[in-house]
Amino acid sequence: MSGPALHLAVELDGDGAHPAAWRRAAHSPDQLLTPRRVARVAAVAENAGFTLITLDDGVLPPGVSPDPVGRIGAVERAAFVAASTSTIGIAPAVPLTYAEPFHVSSQLASLDHISAGRAGWVVTEEERPEAARAWGRPLVADADARARESGDGVEVARALWDSWEDDAVIRSVATSRYLDRERLHYIDFTGETYTVKGPAIVPRPPQGQLVVLGRPDRVPGARLDVALVEGRDVASAATAAAAAGTPRVFAEVEVALDTPEATADERVADLERHAAWSDRGRLRHIGSAERLVGLLAELSRHVDGVRLHPLVLDEDLPVLSRLVLPALSGRRLVARPLPGTSLRSTLGLERPANRFAAAAPAAQEAAR
Repeated sequence: MSGPALHLAVELDGDGAHPAAWRRAAHSPDQLLTPRRVARVAAVAENAGFTLITLDDGVLPPGVSPDPVGRIGAVERAAFVAASTSTIGIAPAVPLTYAEPFHVSSQLASLDHISAGRAGWVVTEEERPEAARAWGRPLVADADARARESGDGVEVARALWDSWEDDAVIRSVATSRYLDRERLHYIDFTGETYTVKGPAIVPRPPQGQLVVLGRPDRVPGARLDVALVEGRDVASAATAAAAAGTPRVFAEVEVALDTPEATADERVADLERHAAWSDRGRLRHIGSAERLVGLLAELSRHVDGVRLHPLVLDEDLPVLSRLVLPALSGRRLVARPLPGTSLRSTLGLERPANRFAAAAPAAQEAAR
């Protein structure tokens, strides 16, 4: 674990974790996909002191009729949020089941440049068969095959981020040279289903490597910076955290909080009349802010952070901001991200050395 501070992330996709959350939202459904909505919710999370926001995504629309379906791409939303925030980390979900890792790595490197080193990446999968048709790709139906695509894709993205050394861009007016081509490298990746030559088309990200988050049962732990672990109780989450084998571990927690207008149980029951809140095997808190503070304090002994999935953003996020984060801060369990600090630094992760630059001195020494 990284120290006494518990890092808090919050998922901001849609109107909340419940599929019918839009029915209790403070805006009309047609406002969900507007820039103003995206910026407002991100600002609330940043002002509250969250370490990180995540934005779910997939090629298929979320939800089913009669609930609203549709979303703007997570990377596009993240880029917009990056320009309107200054301290909070931003991690879009990008599945690798069918997407080209070369393009994914370029998008994410660009996001890290836009955010001045505050970008992360939640590695996910496309599980529904319709996704293959939407991509125009052969179906990847087997869970092991999807895990292989995710693992290979992360390895390719990481190699491409290193394919430009940090000082590859020289911008020499005197010699009319923009790049030092000796500091660009082929990655020469060969996997089971594709090969990638490289190098990248975007300079190395400010963080060197973005913070990569994902499930350790779907992506090898050695390729993750943060494991996202599940468990229906603290003991299960603690066991999963101990087995993760990653530098940092975040527990997944779904929350429905008491509000001045209704209790958490009443709010959940109201939404359950329209759709079921699917059990995804995550720890779920339904109740008061005070009890949530106690739960998070207990989790802080086992994990480095928690990713919260609020029932309804417009109702739960204000309670988190007013009651939960201040109480955790009072206990010195959380720390607010500092301006000018990268996401890696906030999480206590070192900026990794470039694999190609590090290999050059060794190769020169061996040649002597």
